[in-house]
Amino acid sequence: MIAKIQQIIKYAFDYQIFRTLSNCNSRFSMHWKDRYPCLNDNCGTTPFDAHYTYHPAWAARIIAQTKPAVHVDISSTLHFCSILSAFVPVKFYDYRPADLELSGLSSGSANIVSLPFSSNSIESLTCMHTVEHIGLGRYGDPLDPDGDLKAIAELKRVLAVGGNLLFVVPVGGTAKIMFNAHRIYTYSQVVGYFSDLQFVEFSLIPDIPQSNGLISNATENDANKCSYGCGCFWFKKGVS
Repeated sequence: MIAKIQQIIKYAFDYQIFRTLSNCNSRFSMHWKDRYPCLNDNCGTTPFDAHYTYHPAWAARIIAQTKPAVHVDISSTLHFCSILSAFVPVKFYDYRPADLELSGLSSGSANIVSLPFSSNSIESLTCMHTVEHIGLGRYGDPLDPDGDLKAIAELKRVLAVGGNLLFVVPVGGTAKIMFNAHRIYTYSQVVGYFSDLQFVEFSLIPDIPQSNGLISNATENDANKCSYGCGCFWFKKGVS
C-alpha cells in the first residue's frame, strides 16, 4: 500500500515537471483530465506471459518447417493465427467466432466436439491452450466432464493421413481440474490420448522457479516437475 501511494505521488510530481518542461511546446494539449496513469511499467525487464509467448513461437517454427499449403487453427490465441496468416493461408475456427479481417485469414464458427470437417481432411492443424477448457462452461459451452476427450477425438478424426497436429495444454505432475478455468494434464495422459498417432516431439514451457524459456525435446520427468507448465505436443497421423 505504501509503495502504491509513493507511485501516485511520484506520478503527480512527474506530471507537473513534464508540464513545466512542455510550456514552450505547443505540439500537444496537456490537461490533468486527460491523464492516463501507467504505474507498473518502470521495471528492469519487459514482462510477458511465458505460456502465450513461447507456445505460438514453437508452433510457428514447426509450420515454417512443414510449409503447408493451408493451415487450420481451432481456437488458439488470435495473435498466432493473425501473424501466421502473413505467410501461410489460415482458416481459424472458434465456438465464439472472431470478427477478424486480414488477408490470408478466414474466421468461422465451429464446435470442437463436433467439427464441420470431413474425416482425414486437414493436413496442418493446431489446437493450442484450448482443449483444457472444453466442458467446463467457461466460454458458454455445455458442462461435460468428458468434453476434452470428445474434442481430442474430433481433432484426430479430421487430421489427414500424413498430417501434422500441434496440440498444447497445461501439464504438471498431478492431473487436476481448476474449475472453471482449465484442466491440468499429466504428460502420460496426453500421450495416451493420442496413442494412435505418431508422437513426433514434446517441448515444454516450465513453471519451475528460475527456469527460462522453452525446453525443446523435453522429457516426462521435466513435465512432472511442473505444477502448471505448458506442454507442446507434435503428433502426426500415419496410415491406419
